[in-house]
Amino acid sequence: MTISTVNLVDTETVDIGVKQNQRAKVAEHLSKFLASTYMLYMKTLYYHWNVTGKQFNSLHAQFDSQYNELHAAGDSIAERIRALGHFAPGTLKAFTQVSQVSEDDELPSTSEEMVQNLMKDHEICSLEARKVMKVAQDAEDEVTADMMIARMSVHDETAWMLRAFLE
Repeated sequence: MTISTVNLVDTETVDIGVKQNQRAKVAEHLSKFLASTYMLYMKTLYYHWNVTGKQFNSLHAQFDSQYNELHAAGDSIAERIRALGHFAPGTLKAFTQVSQVSEDDELPSTSEEMVQNLMKDHEICSLEARKVMKVAQDAEDEVTADMMIARMSVHDETAWMLRAFLE
């Protein structure tokens, strides 16, 4: 499924060294990655609000740090979509249709389940960033490729940190 706002191109001419059809393809993939990033942000915030248990203090603080980082990342991704000459999606409906990260049907019953879910979701986002990076590299869009390398690094490190809570 595609995000409809990707087809809405600004009327301004965009001449940044990436061909129009390539910019559209990169913007579409970035829009899907933005959806996954935002869904992970929302899930992390949800867990932050509701975490309980022996590790409450450390997990509450960890989730706080993570959702703030994800919020900033979403903003950067959306701004890159705009720099490519396309509109960024911004509705929950659009996000849920294309996100690789799924919502919870209900709140996990333990903090361990929360950590396990977030760890898997960060791994999903890392893999998705790798796909976007390849599309960007094919389009000779080094800026987006570089952004995806940074995102992979954050998601890989966060998954590692969450994995440590489970040991």
